[in-house]
Amino acid sequence: MQISSSRAPEGSETRRLPRRSPRSGGFRRAQRPGKIRPLGLFFPGGWSAGRRPDWVRFPGGVGARDAGGLGSFFPGGPGARERRDWVRFPRSVSGRLAVLVGLAIASAGTAASDCPAQGSEAGTRFDFGPGKVAAGYVKVGPSAVYSRATGHGFDPGSRVVGVDRGGVDPLRGDFIAGDRPFSFSVDLPEGNYDVTVTMGDAAGESSTTVKAESRRLMVEDVRTGPGVFAVRTFTVNVRDDRIASGGAVKLKARERDVLHWDGKLTLEFNGDRPCIVAVEIIRADRATTVYLAGDSTVTDQPREPWNSWGQMLPRFFKPGVAVANHAESGESLRSFVAGRRLEKILGTIRPGDYLFIQFGHNDQKERGAVVGAFTSYMDSLRRFVAEARKRDAIPVLVTPVRRRAFGPDGKVVDSLGDYPEAVRRVAREDDVALIDLHAMSGPFYEALGAEGSKVAFVDNTHHNNYGSYELARCVVEGIRRSKLGLVAMLADDVPPFDPAHPDPVGGFRVPASPQGTATAPDGN
Repeated sequence: MQISSSRAPEGSETRRLPRRSPRSGGFRRAQRPGKIRPLGLFFPGGWSAGRRPDWVRFPGGVGARDAGGLGSFFPGGPGARERRDWVRFPRSVSGRLAVLVGLAIASAGTAASDCPAQGSEAGTRFDFGPGKVAAGYVKVGPSAVYSRATGHGFDPGSRVVGVDRGGVDPLRGDFIAGDRPFSFSVDLPEGNYDVTVTMGDAAGESSTTVKAESRRLMVEDVRTGPGVFAVRTFTVNVRDDRIASGGAVKLKARERDVLHWDGKLTLEFNGDRPCIVAVEIIRADRATTVYLAGDSTVTDQPREPWNSWGQMLPRFFKPGVAVANHAESGESLRSFVAGRRLEKILGTIRPGDYLFIQFGHNDQKERGAVVGAFTSYMDSLRRFVAEARKRDAIPVLVTPVRRRAFGPDGKVVDSLGDYPEAVRRVAREDDVALIDLHAMSGPFYEALGAEGSKVAFVDNTHHNNYGSYELARCVVEGIRRSKLGLVAMLADDVPPFDPAHPDPVGGFRVPASPQGTATAPDGN
């Protein structure tokens, strides 16, 4: 239990709480002449006889989000979602002892598998499987279905089995597996999180790919043999639609049920035989965030077979870099601003973060007396750049990816007019880092050929998993060529890439997600 120095609820009579010691990170005892009463032994930092603080807040909440846990001991119950619930302790020693007994009973109940995960600075650890739960972990059995009450669990449609191999290691002796992809969600406040996944089977083989939120590729095809376990850590951005200055992003109808706006972390476990042993989630406030602003060729496409380079990009970074993909289908620079999407980014971007900007496909369709590549489009690009720089963030301009269009000579035909050159001009004139995806996507398509390039597309604008993966590799190569600080944060297994020599499609091993649709994204 931790005593907080934050302000108690309005209208309450309060007393000063012990101050936090900058050296120890704890709380100093209140200094006042007189003898410290025995009750001080029960509270970290000690409680003095003369200054008895009455208000106590429980980090991350204790109990359940409904009536469970300490909710039965205190009116309203300490909540876990917002960390703003306070408890007034009785002034008498006997009353405080009664509360401590209640706290012990409630805390013991939190070891059960159906209780909510306790978020805290130390993080949340889940032990997957039907066997004995490891110390310090929350048990997740095969019947743990997500609900708002528990705050974590398998999503509807997940078909999983629990396997217990026994042995002396309670963590690695059991696991959860599935014969098809399954997903697990955890309620979390907006922010970046380091996620560590332990995979493997003490007596069998495993093959696991991990995606986060709306199909963002995080871990690619990790295979283990019997008795071998793999541990992978990656950083994920979680968000909701609320804007720091008030109000919310103007979401489209198709966005209202997508996973990247719901205020939860969702992990999809895919592959030939995913075997999940444990998941640990820790807040990562010091992570570098790469914000993406763009259209349907960048966004997190929620359903197969559509995909974009933006949702493949996270796979190519080490832990400590989170990709916050705010792109959306059908958006132009101007509509992105009108929908308050840029405002949402600017409310959370910090010094040292990056803002990647790729538009053009829908800007090209806009009409008006002053609308054009070298007029309104360039002005809007400069606005995005200026807003990022005001916040000491690093803007990166990305030329729009080509559409699939070939001439009779087998060469790619440009269909984006002056828009790619307008991006290059802003980059030159305003000294902005440039990733020329328009230039790199041409050799990629031509290497596959007019007919062969169909393996990278769903239609002639939008890409499938393979096409977007190769384009993400182009973006990574652009990061290298631009000598961005992100080069040092690229994953160790990412070699240089030549778009004219793409990876063979036959060796592509990223499995499809279960969600699918035949409806094309906006902006086709």
